[in-house]
Amino acid sequence: MIGVAVTGASGRMGSKIIRTILEQDDMKVVAAIEAPNTPFEGKDVGEVIGVGTIGVPVNGAEKLAEVLTEKKPDVLVDFTIANAAVGTIKTSAECGVNVVVGTTGFSDEQMEEMKNAIENNKVKAVIAPNMAVGVNVFFKIIADLAKILKDDYDVEIIEAHHKHKADAPSGTAVKAYEVLAEALGRDKNECGVYGRQGVVGARTPEEIGIHAVRGGDIVGDHTVLFAGEGERIEIVHRAHSRQAFVSGVIKAVRYVVGASKKISDMGDVLGIK
Repeated sequence: MIGVAVTGASGRMGSKIIRTILEQDDMKVVAAIEAPNTPFEGKDVGEVIGVGTIGVPVNGAEKLAEVLTEKKPDVLVDFTIANAAVGTIKTSAECGVNVVVGTTGFSDEQMEEMKNAIENNKVKAVIAPNMAVGVNVFFKIIADLAKILKDDYDVEIIEAHHKHKADAPSGTAVKAYEVLAEALGRDKNECGVYGRQGVVGARTPEEIGIHAVRGGDIVGDHTVLFAGEGERIEIVHRAHSRQAFVSGVIKAVRYVVGASKKISDMGDVLGIK
């Protein structure tokens, strides 16, 4: 039985992850973590998220090391915010707990800090900006297309999310950009253009445009546009529900406990690299 700790336990993603874990035969929730000094401290997380008593109390993040030491989960799942997640991942690694990280918005320095903690403490991790199975197939498709179309087509990325999303562009759009830049042999630090305004001049052949839309309750839409002379190809992924991400999380939890690599992504989980 895989013991799982979930951070952001009462949030949109955390609560869905907990509900889905409860439906699995091979895993169980052993710890539920919320923000420091949470008003839910000590309350049963099942009662908090509306599924009834499950015997797991909510604890604030200030008690994370204590809880992980006592409950000894096999995996911690983090879908929170970048600044909080960095400390969570470092503490988890120091406590010998494997991690599945779907949080987005990390700086390069924060990502390096987390990876060092994971490697130095000899735990395993799956880190992915989007856990949905379809999105990771999407990454594979756009990479393959870019290698076929090469520099004959202009490439643009358009993403749309709900009005509450804090980071832009989305982690998924950033990952798509990195996938495309690598497939096209371009420097990801040089070819990105984030939106356009004013008299910017003609589009250069090397640039990859990245555009963010925010509004309403959009779960997550991502489009990669390959525009050529007289035709265009659009590859689109639309998430209808956050359950798409949760289903990928369950796969990642099962994978990470037996992973051969220290740090994996969803391409490794799905075997499509």
